[in-house]
Amino acid sequence: MPQDTATATPPRSTKQGANVHAWVELLRLPALFTVPGDALAGAAAAGASPNPRTLVAIASSLCLYEAGMALNDWADRAEDAVDRPHRPLPSGRISPTAALAAAGGLTAAGLALASTAGRRPLAVAGALAATVWSYDLVLKRTPAGPVAMAAARSLDLLLGGVAANGDIRRALPSALALGTHTLAVTTVSRHETQGGSPWAPLSGLATTAALAWSITRDGSERDRQPPERDRQAGRDRHAGRAAATAANLVSLRGALAAVYAATAARPLFHAALNPSPQLTQRAVGGGIRAMIPLQAALAARSGAPVTALLTAALAPAARRFGRKVSMT
Repeated sequence: MPQDTATATPPRSTKQGANVHAWVELLRLPALFTVPGDALAGAAAAGASPNPRTLVAIASSLCLYEAGMALNDWADRAEDAVDRPHRPLPSGRISPTAALAAAGGLTAAGLALASTAGRRPLAVAGALAATVWSYDLVLKRTPAGPVAMAAARSLDLLLGGVAANGDIRRALPSALALGTHTLAVTTVSRHETQGGSPWAPLSGLATTAALAWSITRDGSERDRQPPERDRQAGRDRHAGRAAATAANLVSLRGALAAVYAATAARPLFHAALNPSPQLTQRAVGGGIRAMIPLQAALAARSGAPVTALLTAALAPAARRFGRKVSMT
């Protein structure tokens, strides 16, 4: 006899597909495209070329980032039951125990990967993991929350610089720039479920403009002038080649800074005009996606055009998949 469709048990493949999608939502997989650029920009800022240890830093960062996503929803499960009942935990698609176990396992994996790159990368990864757990469990709802999130992103960039055996002091300005952007985005995100004042997106707009301007201006005199050794050798053809390369770097950095500003500013402007939950969430998503052109611009500022272009190439994928699964 034909099976009653009202009481039929869903096929196993359907259940498995739904479970996979729930984990994709929980871990916010489209946001992963914003992570590799941290390590790549960090290596460039530290004066090092990407190497196998940079890949290890990226893998460690991905694990720690996803640990933070799982832990975030575990910590917010009661609040999400009211404000976002469709999320994987309050909807019952993933159990709180499974989410917490995933957070712990991913943290352990991230630290284990960092340890293979050496003691210094492990120390930075340990500080990053501690910051992530402190933010999700304690600091998120305090005034220190946005600062903690900014510190986490800055540490992630420094992890790439340390893993590549670069000079971490040279990477500090880039880490500060990325952290400043993260601070602005996190401040806006505190209003994404209830909406609120236009002041948070307005401050985000000001931050975006300041960062874009600083990237185009910082080091511009240095970029227009060939290095000292090339000026001394200006009698030969290499001087002209160095000047052309410097000019191309200035153009690339300016273009990437403009893409960064456009990606972040438009949704922030809309949220400032109407700070509703929907538009605020779009502003946060735009701020997260804007991290990719920002990372690329920082790499170009550090004199690494190939790294900048490789990082920028991640943006279309982040935008495409972000349309299917929310980054926030």
